Amino acid sequence: MGKEKRKILELLAKGKIKVDEAEKLLSALSGDETESNDKQHQTAGEKQKPRYLRIAVEPGEGSSKKEKVNVRVPLKLIRSGIKWIRFIPEEAQEKVNESLRDKGIDMDFTKMTEEGLEELVENLSDLAIEVEGEEMVRVYCE
Repeated sequence: MGKEKRKILELLAKGKIKVDEAEKLLSALSGDETESNDKQHQTAGEKQKPRYLRIAVEPGEGSSKKEKVNVRVPLKLIRSGIKWIRFIPEEAQEKVNESLRDKGIDMDFTKMTEEGLEELVENLSDLAIEVEGEEMVRVYCE
């Protein structure tokens, strides 16, 4: 047993943390271990599968705004969303698609497959959009 796990269990035994806090800490440790094990098993020539969709907005050179936006969405969340779309009733799907078309988005998410999502992620290496010289928006996977 690792030192970190032992320390968490000791804190729990002494009553310094609650059971749910201990569970969160232990699962975070397990996630870190899994991540490091994945990296160890990866060969030198093998490309790592992206885990996050990142959207970054930075002020442009002539911008009066100084705020930065940095959004990082786990691709696992997006992948599970694709699976959940199948449970939306057909009538609701039609309304969603119609609303999207009204906003200028001609996309039917019910026809999106996991393979299609993976292809999109693979082809989305680094997209940069400059908004009227004011902001730079980058969308990419990491």
